[in-house]
Amino acid sequence: MAHPNRRELANAIRFLAIDAVEKAKSGHPGAPMGMADMAESLWRHTLKHNPANPNWPDRDRFVLSNGHASMLVYALLHLTGYDISLEQIKQFRQMGSITPGHPEFGMTPGVETTTGPLGQGLTNAVGMALAEKILASEFNKPDLSIVDHRTWVFLGDGCLMEGISHEAAALAGVWGLGKLTCLYDDNGISIDGHVEGWFKDDTAARFKAYGWQVIGPIDGHDPAQIDAALKESTTDVDRPCLIICKTQIGWGSPNKVGTHDVHGAPLGNDEVKATREQLGWPHEPFVIPENVRDAWSAHEKGATAESAWQSRFDAYALKYPEAAKEFNRRMAGDLPANWTETKSQLIKEASARTGGIATRKSSQNSLETLVERVPELLGGSADLTGSNLTAGKKSVALHDASWEKTPNYISYGVREFGMTAIMNGIALHGGLIPYGGTFAVFSDYSRNAIRMSALMNLRVIQVLTHDSIGLGEDGPTHQPIEHASSLRIIPRLNVWRPCDELESTVAWISAIEAQHRPSALLLSRQNLPQYATTDERVSSIEKGGYILAESSSARADAIILATGSEVSIAMATKELLEKEGLGVRIVSMPCTRLFDEQDAAWKLKVLGQGIPRFAIEAGHPDFWRKYVLEEDCVLGLADFGESAPAPLLYEHFGLTAENLAMRIRQRVQTR
Repeated sequence: MAHPNRRELANAIRFLAIDAVEKAKSGHPGAPMGMADMAESLWRHTLKHNPANPNWPDRDRFVLSNGHASMLVYALLHLTGYDISLEQIKQFRQMGSITPGHPEFGMTPGVETTTGPLGQGLTNAVGMALAEKILASEFNKPDLSIVDHRTWVFLGDGCLMEGISHEAAALAGVWGLGKLTCLYDDNGISIDGHVEGWFKDDTAARFKAYGWQVIGPIDGHDPAQIDAALKESTTDVDRPCLIICKTQIGWGSPNKVGTHDVHGAPLGNDEVKATREQLGWPHEPFVIPENVRDAWSAHEKGATAESAWQSRFDAYALKYPEAAKEFNRRMAGDLPANWTETKSQLIKEASARTGGIATRKSSQNSLETLVERVPELLGGSADLTGSNLTAGKKSVALHDASWEKTPNYISYGVREFGMTAIMNGIALHGGLIPYGGTFAVFSDYSRNAIRMSALMNLRVIQVLTHDSIGLGEDGPTHQPIEHASSLRIIPRLNVWRPCDELESTVAWISAIEAQHRPSALLLSRQNLPQYATTDERVSSIEKGGYILAESSSARADAIILATGSEVSIAMATKELLEKEGLGVRIVSMPCTRLFDEQDAAWKLKVLGQGIPRFAIEAGHPDFWRKYVLEEDCVLGLADFGESAPAPLLYEHFGLTAENLAMRIRQRVQTR
């Protein structure tokens, strides 16, 4: 059979997308049809990848930021030879398939990140490109480079409308990410129709202002123009590149091309038939001619590319054995060999602390050791380093780095959402463990990216300080009320609210050890007392909830559950009541998710049976009602705070030992 021309190769993408959406009776055929020529050019002529090993470290990363066009990437992966069968293509958007409605990391071989929330794929890609640059700085030698790959992004109008795109693109320009190239599918259509009614940005000028190289507009359906633009994009080593590709959504559809009708709905039988006729594609649904399949296969080219890298790495390992060993460890996600020793040192240091210490300072105390002992840690803050206390003495700021010493700390500026989505990209790339700080109240800005961390099972650590009304005078705009509870209901996210330095230290240890789960550390601005350290207490904290102080009586008359700064109020309440002859058990519950995952025996030991339970937290009370036995046994805040010194606020809102003791007396006496 004759070798297919490039339009035929692109049409294989188009019709796999058309047929899969038609069979599912659901999906977005228009974008894959419009971007097929761009995809053919990148994937067949430029992208460095190996279908036989989707995870080899020096592959190029490809991100489909406009994730609704998911059939584009599924078609590409299938055609180039990844482990995605034609049967899986036919099961697009069906239960149990590896071809879900939007691409999902960890589900489909070759999918580098979960996309769908627009703008976040682009932002993940910025994180990937930054990770590549940092690891190259650390591991490459003058005579041998083992980290040398590019990050490629497809994105659409929706990605550029989302505010996060501004945050990400600005940082990519500042950081000089010359190995990041984005292809903009400029088709002028979104769900509501022609975007000119709500999107008239001068995109080229905008990205030039960010410090990007901008190419185009080019004809996104002309392979020669696309090839030339891709080649040109690699020549500027200091600037990321945006290629503006003018396309038609639903290209090839005679009646729906260029309309929003083809954006998010099947073409329909008649239009599918007409499109086949117009593009000269006589094949039945899901049939790809053998010569087209052969031309698409990337197995040989991919094996050659990986083999060349492996040869370089083997030479590197001979000449720099320790560096090679460290690189392999980091990319595997394993912790350093001295991790057990590091943990012991952290616990010892925490145990030695006395007096009042804010848990944000306790966190920084842990980081002083962690930054030195865990070199893959990459910290940062959204313009609040001095308040979040996320930098240590060994931190090397990216904006200050000469790159003679690899940076390990990033000032993200006032960009909470961008910071978190970039951290997701860093974690997805591998080789680094990102953490970033902001005030707890501003987690609202980054919440969707935090949710994506959890959905993708990424080891990303949020340092969220100023965790309650205890921050004081800044007032209700800065005082989180619902945030702890809101974060706790995100599946798979470990939310820690420690009460002292030991709990803060264990929270950090847990967050670093949780290779496939994100963590959020909610930390106080105000000083908190320290409690005694024992081996039993350390192992109990790891379970998320434990008995901090047992009743002085043979049997507890009441149990108080508390977290963070309110543990000290609970302890003061215990002292008041036990002077009156009531036995009180104090349960500290720094991580409710981990506690909920414990077995029934542990929960029974901690919570008892038939004993009145009370909870106190300077936040919304609703979350705690699942742990107590009566509706009115939670002391919290169901409304916003006030601007005043912290002690006055606690008094004003009734978050006091006296008020809690009164509630307990009333409940116990009426039993």
